[in-house]
Amino acid sequence: MFDIKLLRDNFDETKARLAARGPDFELEKFADLDKRRRELLGESETMKARQNAASKQIPALKKAGEDTSAVMAEMKELAEQIKALEPKVRAIDEELETFLMNLPNVPHESVPAGATEADNVEIRKWGEPTQFDFAHKPHWDLGEALGILDPATAAKIAGARFMLFRGAGARLERAIFSFMLDRHTANGYEEIYPPFIAHRRSMEGVGQLPDKEGMLFHLSDTDYFLIPTAETPLTNIHREEILDSDRLPVKYCAYTPSFRKEAGAAGRDTRGLIRLHQFDKVEIFKLSRPENSYAELEALTADAEDILQKLGLPYRVVALCAGDLGFANAKTYDLEVWMPGYERYVEISSCSNYETFQSRRAGIRFRANPGDKPAFVHTLNGSALAVGRTAAAIMENYQQADGSIKVPDVLVPYMGGATVIS
Repeated sequence: MFDIKLLRDNFDETKARLAARGPDFELEKFADLDKRRRELLGESETMKARQNAASKQIPALKKAGEDTSAVMAEMKELAEQIKALEPKVRAIDEELETFLMNLPNVPHESVPAGATEADNVEIRKWGEPTQFDFAHKPHWDLGEALGILDPATAAKIAGARFMLFRGAGARLERAIFSFMLDRHTANGYEEIYPPFIAHRRSMEGVGQLPDKEGMLFHLSDTDYFLIPTAETPLTNIHREEILDSDRLPVKYCAYTPSFRKEAGAAGRDTRGLIRLHQFDKVEIFKLSRPENSYAELEALTADAEDILQKLGLPYRVVALCAGDLGFANAKTYDLEVWMPGYERYVEISSCSNYETFQSRRAGIRFRANPGDKPAFVHTLNGSALAVGRTAAAIMENYQQADGSIKVPDVLVPYMGGATVIS
């Protein structure tokens, strides 16, 4: 949830920072609603003060033997007027809550200016784009030729934008997420195996609703959704809780399938593993004290980079500009892996700090010290990594002239000792 104090106390600055995202968020509507709310509450408080003053008159009038009917009538009229204001205030509160629920997070001051992904800023690179001395192929051609990717059968089962993995392809997918989980648990993340379905309250808690309802698979006749990422259940583990400071940072990792109705722009990346309605992903997640969260973001990003480095996949780190930020994100780094089949870098991970945006919605707080007033934690998460895209990157970067695929050294134990897929 958007922090209402930012608008009340720093309206102009907040408006300017939100304007960096591009759209006009009509913040004057908030100002009008908030002003009207304060006016109604002021009227109510004035009436209550008159009511209290009148009630104090009654004992004195009775003691003096005077008639109290006029004062009683005034109190009754004031009570009716106060009661009549209550639904008006409640209606404005509901309108304000709806407005704030649809307002995106404020970009952090370090986020680059810009309107589209063309304005994103490259921070660093690791490795050099893979070069070949033979005619290399995209992963979908390699996968079909090796019999490890079967989109035709997947389409027969579920339609377009799904994939069926066979044999060594299925083993490679399993090997990748097993390796990722082992690395992350070795780095101090607690492994979680969560539900793959979440209800509306959980989806609202992470900002998936109402912003992305059109992207989600909604189970008919229920208020359940297939999760678009493990971020959803991981964030909601501590919903409506107050944590002790010594528990922070909380660090979780989880493997889940992810489900998204909109799998990218029409006509783009329609083949292979890049844009699917169902895909595997390993997520890493943190709850942090506010003053530590940007250091934790750098550490979380480094943990995602560690996977790419261990796999020997060239990549770059990009800071998203304000116009390309996700709805709930205060700052995001994208990791983009080199894909020879596309001859460009392709997103394989997003690592983000949401500050208090999600914790306000989900009610996740902590006490800095015993007896202190609870404060909202900062939430962070990152894909580490998208498993299908990792498989695609391995296939393309490790392909050999005879059409086989060399297995990265770190995955050989997970592949039953196999060093080549042929």
